[in-house]
Amino acid sequence: MNPLTNIKRIYFIGIGGIGMSALARYFNTQGVSVSGYDKTPTTLTADLEKEGIQIHFDDNLTKIDKEASVIVYTPAIPADHGELNYYRAHGYTVVKRSDVLNWITENAFTIAIAGTHGKTTTTSMTAHILRHSGYGCNAFLGGIASNYGTNFWSHEKNVVVVEADEYDRSFLKLAPNIAVVTAVDPDHLDIYGTAEEVLKAFGQFTDKIKANGILIQKSGTDFEVNQTNKKVFTYGYNKEAASFHSANLRVVDGSYIFDVVYPTGVIKDMVLNMGGLHNVENSIAAIAIAINLGIDVNKIKEAVAAFKGVKRRFEYKVKTSSKVLIDDYAHHPEELNALISGVRSLYPNEKMVLIFQPHLYSRTQDQAAGFIETLDKADEVILLPIYPARELPIEGVSSDMLLAKMKITDKKIMSKEELLNWAHSTNDKLIVMAGAGDIDVCIGQIQEIFTKA
Repeated sequence: MNPLTNIKRIYFIGIGGIGMSALARYFNTQGVSVSGYDKTPTTLTADLEKEGIQIHFDDNLTKIDKEASVIVYTPAIPADHGELNYYRAHGYTVVKRSDVLNWITENAFTIAIAGTHGKTTTTSMTAHILRHSGYGCNAFLGGIASNYGTNFWSHEKNVVVVEADEYDRSFLKLAPNIAVVTAVDPDHLDIYGTAEEVLKAFGQFTDKIKANGILIQKSGTDFEVNQTNKKVFTYGYNKEAASFHSANLRVVDGSYIFDVVYPTGVIKDMVLNMGGLHNVENSIAAIAIAINLGIDVNKIKEAVAAFKGVKRRFEYKVKTSSKVLIDDYAHHPEELNALISGVRSLYPNEKMVLIFQPHLYSRTQDQAAGFIETLDKADEVILLPIYPARELPIEGVSSDMLLAKMKITDKKIMSKEELLNWAHSTNDKLIVMAGAGDIDVCIGQIQEIFTKA
């Protein structure tokens, strides 16, 4: 029995999160009464309110929906939250976002994209190709697709494209027909403990693929895959041994042009108007999905050329002859490394100033050596203090710790206020800002400073 058919009213605790808001939008399009709580008003919550969803911003039992049949909460909600505990104490159906995605993906043809990085862009590219080509899908994205200004859209076809999040092991509740794994680098060690446990979880995720399904994994991702009852393909940038790979790549006017070689043919002169060689690789994964779905290769080619990217994923905020400002969500050493390599491929002769806000004390501690090695690849680095998110400080773990061990000489730590003052005075052309915390508050302000200069 499909539990979705009985939901008339649904309430979200943490409705403003990128994944939670996509679910809220889904139920809103299905005619379900949707409401919720979040701690802070944002642009995203304002958009939800414009769509008719009721939201409040204080933990207040007088404002909750006591008629709701399902309560959805995010793991980021503290254990002592009054609304969450009221619903639990009074016998409501209280579930995580991953439980609801289980209900949705069990009852649809599902394409799930997993990986410790690259999944948001790959998911958005995949959903965009299906939409642009006319194939159609319901899309649940972990970012805002620039083409459409949203993280969700619906379609009458019962096809779902969803980002499969490894945090809190929530991706193990999905039921994909087609699964992609983009990367399996150690991350979320506060959840998994060891790198081996991360690999084990990705193997468990691929075990969730429905019978006679498809796995598309990045070449070199080393985890155990049970190949029974599924087709397995590999993909990669410039990896000739991979089932799907690029060839003849070149940069023309800030865009990448390349061929895509696949088991039964070649797509010539694919155009990607998005920076970063890692995004060439992400696009190959999305193209591999589309080819397996039987979408016409000319429609795939047109869709990729029309893709405008994802907010905060190698996003140009300023791009003029005198100033380039790139914004990216990178918060893991491998993501930073891909970002820096991508910028170098487009601006090989330009001095790069990297502004980075570390995210989480635990990640900074666990990945310190990787961060230090990667940050040293920039020409100048400005660090902001660590963004703690859900964590308390860890003794000895700080941005100063990273700075002290970095080898480059042009490095400093700034507060947000000092950073804005620096932006008014800098003559550097190429500025790259990265991080998953609240650095995006500064990005808009620096964009405005550079635009008016």
